[in-house]
Amino acid sequence: MSKTVLVLFAHGARDPEWASPMQRVCTAVRAQAPGLRVELAFLEFMPPNLRDSVESLVSEGFKRIVVIPMFIAQGGHLKRDVPLLIEELRHLHPQVCFELAGTVGEAESIVQAMAAHVLELAGA
Repeated sequence: MSKTVLVLFAHGARDPEWASPMQRVCTAVRAQAPGLRVELAFLEFMPPNLRDSVESLVSEGFKRIVVIPMFIAQGGHLKRDVPLLIEELRHLHPQVCFELAGTVGEAESIVQAMAAHVLELAGA
């Protein structure tokens, strides 16, 4: 078993259907990398939250947890709240390496994919 896990970390919403695209991304990553553990966690409104997800993963023996913010851009949550949450988790689990990746929506490949989609919708 790999000791690394990816946690796709999304905002969450009160409407359960909101999570469908995130679940689809999680399923796609798992299909493309079947030997890699990939989980989905939420900041608020939906379970599991990041802390609960981490507690479960640590109890399973994972030593490296890469948190990937599934947000379009950085706002207050990603600039303030999430780094504090990651620091709290580091304090609780000093034996685990926590990595906070960049915001997925700011990756150039995602920006270009969104631009291509917009142009496709416009018929350009």
